Amino acid sequence: MEKRIKEILQTPATGQEITVKGWVRTKRDSKSVCFIALNDGSCMNNIQIIIDKETANNTLLDTINKLNTGASCAVSGILVESLGQGQTVEVQATDITVYGEAPDDYPLQKKRHSFEFLRDIAHLRPRSNTFAAVARVRNAMAYAIHKYFQENGFLYVNTPIITESDCEGAGEMFQVTTLPIDKITGELDYTKDFFGKKASLTVSGQLCGETYATALGNIYTFGPTFRAENSNTTKHLAEFWMIEPEMAFCDLDLNIDIAESFLKYVFQYVLDNCQEDMEFFDSRIEKGVIKKLQDVINSTFKRITYTEAISILENADEEFQFPVSWGIDLQTEHEKYITKHFNGAVAVTDYPKDIKAFYMKLNDDGKTVRGVDVLVPRLGEIIGGAQREDDYDTLYKKIVDVGLNPEEYYWYLDLRKYGTVPHSGFGLGFARLIMYVTGMENIRDVIPFPRTTKNLKF
Repeated sequence: MEKRIKEILQTPATGQEITVKGWVRTKRDSKSVCFIALNDGSCMNNIQIIIDKETANNTLLDTINKLNTGASCAVSGILVESLGQGQTVEVQATDITVYGEAPDDYPLQKKRHSFEFLRDIAHLRPRSNTFAAVARVRNAMAYAIHKYFQENGFLYVNTPIITESDCEGAGEMFQVTTLPIDKITGELDYTKDFFGKKASLTVSGQLCGETYATALGNIYTFGPTFRAENSNTTKHLAEFWMIEPEMAFCDLDLNIDIAESFLKYVFQYVLDNCQEDMEFFDSRIEKGVIKKLQDVINSTFKRITYTEAISILENADEEFQFPVSWGIDLQTEHEKYITKHFNGAVAVTDYPKDIKAFYMKLNDDGKTVRGVDVLVPRLGEIIGGAQREDDYDTLYKKIVDVGLNPEEYYWYLDLRKYGTVPHSGFGLGFARLIMYVTGMENIRDVIPFPRTTKNLKF
């Protein structure tokens, strides 16, 4: 394969002939020389192309007029030492082939564009510095996630996207049907539908993941999930990717150990392999984002119960927008205060059963469950997990209590009927993890094509 710009910029200038391909970022043209900044997406930096107009042939001179910002081309020439600042090598062009011109109405001219503007041209925004950097970091993090689990004996499992099970019990699911809805005025007859019953897009791969964890040991899923939640905020998407490991013979304490180890591994991988992009985020997006990750990596996560967290909040010398009392679901402002109180990441456990999902293991007190939220500074919750309920009768009752049909969860109950084991797992949204790593403030800016309420743009 031909070398890409990232590799070429690290190549010694020995006068060798090379070919480089990419898109024009800028062009500076004078009477005697033309400077082209070319980028191919492999790194933040451009490579400088020099065209000596006094020695260039007519074909090359004519090509200069086609090289506006946004145009794509292949440049052949000599790699030489650069005399300019900020670069070690440049290319003295001997031949240029233009693949695609870009007229003057190309939206990404040499100026700063707002993220709001770039969201309206999601098909072009990867060519901007910020979104190219997000894409590279996202790629590195996805690789690190698979690498961590593969190195630690987890099996990768693909769970269904189409399902009949509501994992969270909230009912915020997108329906999937082949019935002619526009011609039906009453209730849909699902016996005539494709699957013969009501089907939806999954909100989580967890329940299906448990079936493989209770057969194979440790597994993980990493795939798309969907929530029909009408929330037009900077933290919500209708379609997003989730990382969800499930571990057999695993209690809550071991679950937290793995969650802590996992986060630190991914953060360190990004710092080690995306230095240029992370320096960009640190200087342009959120000052100190690199130190924030280093602090988490070098810390030991504090562990407290929900009851202890409520006590800390009730005694806080701070007025919260959402009042604090035992039984509330902690809000982001509460979670941020807890991390500030301990000056680091915190795992909060043993939440009231009434505010957590039906599948979490009930504690002996009958009031709380073995759930955990991992909180990190300046964000709040980054991971949600639990030890799963492994007792058949308890799980059956909880399914009924939340208004679900036990017959639809027979297979999930069977896991407790035949060879049940203590098992645990956690989940985290990939986009929110990228937000934390990069310092980006809007979740729409860390996913290639955001799907939100009233938005289906490309």
